[in-house]
Amino acid sequence: MSAPMLASVPTEPVTVPEAVLALAGGEAVTPVWRNGLGGLTFRLADGRYAKWSPPGVGLRAEAERLAWAGRWARVPRVLEIGADAEGEWLVTAPIPGRSAVDPRWLAEPATAVVAIGRGLRLFHDALPVAECPFDWSVERRLAQADERIARGSGPAEWFAEHRHLDPEQARARIGEPPPIDRLVVCHGDACAPNTLVADDGGFAAHVDLGSLGIADRWADLAVAAWSTEWNHGPGYADLVYESYGVVPDRERIAYYRLLWDLS
Repeated sequence: MSAPMLASVPTEPVTVPEAVLALAGGEAVTPVWRNGLGGLTFRLADGRYAKWSPPGVGLRAEAERLAWAGRWARVPRVLEIGADAEGEWLVTAPIPGRSAVDPRWLAEPATAVVAIGRGLRLFHDALPVAECPFDWSVERRLAQADERIARGSGPAEWFAEHRHLDPEQARARIGEPPPIDRLVVCHGDACAPNTLVADDGGFAAHVDLGSLGIADRWADLAVAAWSTEWNHGPGYADLVYESYGVVPDRERIAYYRLLWDLS
């Protein structure tokens, strides 16, 4: 097994799925993102985005979450969803802004990181927990962790700070979560690439809501700040917390980062 695969812009030629070619109608197709599950996102000539994934990834679940969250938050509007034997696709309308890991914002990391923190606070404040039908609780994620461990997942798939643990040690450490600080509707994958930043450096929108659900806000915060280390370099994590408006809670940060690796 290899180290965790970080999502990134494809740097090698990409085979465009037939479904995406059909959506493009003979016009240009530009691959813009590859995730760690084999999924690809393409920009079509008319500005639409087509997200494609192998069968079973669950793009329909993401479409449902986007439609729900779009009532209160800035997220892409779903235009079409479909599937065939090769995979699934989700087409969304363009939304202004560039990913926080676009070269523009990699060159201005502090601006991007502030937008990540402020955008996450807006997201958590806007979405109503009482009306949310989706769950991202520790209990649900621990069940996923147990399934992964049973399939042989282990330290080689985790980030460096957890690789000294074996699966049994990690599972024992993750067994009892800290008390909930504030229950919110979490993004579920609040890593830096999933925040869009406006041209003026402000927060623009969120994308990739396939895991959205109710959880402690630290489930998002811990990973959002962690991801700035992977994407923007060391020294920016605390700026996420500051921009969000919270004091770092080291116990909850450690817990939810380990849960991220396991689940």
